[in-house]
Amino acid sequence: MATSAAPTYLTPEEYITLERKAIPDAETVRSEYVRGKIIPMSGASRAHNLITMNISVMFHVSLKGQECETYANEMRVSTPSTSSYFYPDVVVVCEEPRFEDDVFDILLNPIILVEVLSPSTEAYDRGEKFMHYRELPSLQEYILVAQDKICVERFSRQENNWILTDFQNIEEHLPLISVQCELSLREIYDRVTFPE
Repeated sequence: MATSAAPTYLTPEEYITLERKAIPDAETVRSEYVRGKIIPMSGASRAHNLITMNISVMFHVSLKGQECETYANEMRVSTPSTSSYFYPDVVVVCEEPRFEDDVFDILLNPIILVEVLSPSTEAYDRGEKFMHYRELPSLQEYILVAQDKICVERFSRQENNWILTDFQNIEEHLPLISVQCELSLREIYDRVTFPE
């Protein structure tokens, strides 16, 4: 979840140094990094947190016994071809995770990325961020989840194209072909209330 602010330009190395120093400091705001520009991250709503945790737990349970790992909120993902770094809400990696360096906090090969949408970030998550994510050769599915209504969108890579399928019924299940599992929309939205 990003917010706009006056741009600050840093090298990738300067950005990583700042972010790694900020992790122990609870008062420091995390930031994403897009081609030299720092994009501060805002706090998440209750619905956003519930949805993120529900999805993360479902992946963890569904993928148990497979060679997959699930991360929520704190795993940075790098798109080296665009010199950018992001904090997806949920990340799934299968096969051996590849990291940028020996600190193991910048993932290079996610297979699934999930973003929970908010009014301030929806255009960014659908547009510029997705443009960067598409540069990841390992990425097979990109999931966007609304927090103000029942709506889950799955973008699946098919060769050089991304195919959109949306799900808007609480009784539906989201099939994830890349990891051969499905997530219940009822469980994705467990305990989430919607505005009238």
